[in-house]
Amino acid sequence: MNPKDHLALAFAMLAGFSASTHATDLGTLGPTYQIAEPHLLQMIEQRLREKERSGELARIEQDARARGTEAVRSPVPVVGVQTTAKPRTFYFDPTYTLDRNLLGAQGELLFAAGTKANPLDVVSLSRHLLFFDARDSRQVRQARELMARYQGKVKPILTGGSYLELMKSWRIPVYYDQQGLLMRRLGISQVPALVSQEGKRLRIDEMEVPR
Repeated sequence: MNPKDHLALAFAMLAGFSASTHATDLGTLGPTYQIAEPHLLQMIEQRLREKERSGELARIEQDARARGTEAVRSPVPVVGVQTTAKPRTFYFDPTYTLDRNLLGAQGELLFAAGTKANPLDVVSLSRHLLFFDARDSRQVRQARELMARYQGKVKPILTGGSYLELMKSWRIPVYYDQQGLLMRRLGISQVPALVSQEGKRLRIDEMEVPR
């Protein structure tokens, strides 16, 4: 992956800072006990041996491997996204405001709370981002056409379907928007959608699917 693409994707799409997580000691709420009594451990061990002898344990392991393989081959489709019904174009401004001071290793102030920053001032989006559903053959064909039009400067990102199959077929990296994190951040609700940089903003085109 081009380092600029990586930075652009990380900063321009997911710009912002989440609140810090602090550990809190809640104290002891009551009497404490050992995690498990010896006889309970022996019972668990015995049941595992029985399942192993009956072949049930092997079946459970095989089913788990099969489910894991299928999840990798065909991840869960992004919820709430639909095929474009009415094309639209809108813009996303990645500028964000710090909600707290950012300190250096020695406690020195690097950036004060309230500071505004636009990641596109630092790094450009060198490739278009194309969100589409690989389960729709029309969107797959359109994606190929767009990649040819932009001479390969397109990062394909799936919202459904098998990215592994496309990678084998196209022989290029294909990505997947897990749980629709990028789409929600950008406000995309229809696919195919093409994200491009225009100045200090991102232009988003939710495009009509060719028949």
